[in-house]
Amino acid sequence: QVQLVESGGGLVQAGGSLRLSCAASGRTFRSYNMGWFRQAPGKEREFVTGIDWSGANTYYTDSVKGRFTISRDNAKNTVYLQMNSLKPEDTAVYYCNAERVAVLIYSYWGQGTQVTVSS
Repeated sequence: QVQLVESGGGLVQAGGSLRLSCAASGRTFRSYNMGWFRQAPGKEREFVTGIDWSGANTYYTDSVKGRFTISRDNAKNTVYLQMNSLKPEDTAVYYCNAERVAVLIYSYWGQGTQVTVSS
């Protein structure tokens, strides 16, 4: 079992920056691929970015490429999302996800953190 706790959300003006953190419990963090998803009001949850267990490979949805950066520190059991040049359309609840495939798919979610970008 992995427990995830996000932090770092808040209110920021367009063009500003925020850094989200997701702290994970447990000694198996380094075996999980990690991701950030977001859900805006009235919309479905969508993938934003992901990083594999080693940190060597990262993935981004097109709308955040060049603005967001995902990273992880396996020694601290933490994954980060640096968000720059924020836009009002980035406003959403951001969720951290941990996933591992070992015969079965193990997937865990955090409680989410609100990011609001004002115009």
